[in-house]
Amino acid sequence: MAFGGLDKHQNSAPMADINMTPLIDVMLVLLVIFIITAPLLTHAIRLDLPKVAAAPARPTPETITLSIDAAGKIYWNAKPVTVEQMRAQFAEAARRAGQPEIQLRAARATRYEVIAQVMGAAQQAGLERIGFVTEPPQGQGGESSDVAAPAPRAPATPTPAPGATKP
Repeated sequence: MAFGGLDKHQNSAPMADINMTPLIDVMLVLLVIFIITAPLLTHAIRLDLPKVAAAPARPTPETITLSIDAAGKIYWNAKPVTVEQMRAQFAEAARRAGQPEIQLRAARATRYEVIAQVMGAAQQAGLERIGFVTEPPQGQGGESSDVAAPAPRAPATPTPAPGATKP
């Protein structure tokens, strides 16, 4: 790199120009490499794949939505049922060839006793696939229109900073 001329006098100033020749050479070499390799990346290889008879995919299990409201009422796929009807439907569902998946939806204020009774009835009937359905927290993108908005809070009273005096 040239920072100055060959003249070693006191009044010679350093060169302020950038030598572009090496940069252009590198750019042209890269351009040639890309021109050569680009057709190779899009070339497809023709293959005659073997034909094999595979088993069909497993069918997805039936889903039963079991909802419990805050008062403890039970809903089987959005239809209200009593505990006895629910036990009978659990027994019928357990006799089917493919066990259904139970999705348990409970309101936040539901007593745990009701949820435990439902889970116990499902286990006694022989159902093993039970899942809990929850709502994502507010502010994480999963806001739903059927979820009630939280009640507005009372305005907070300001707390004085430590060491501050009252006026």
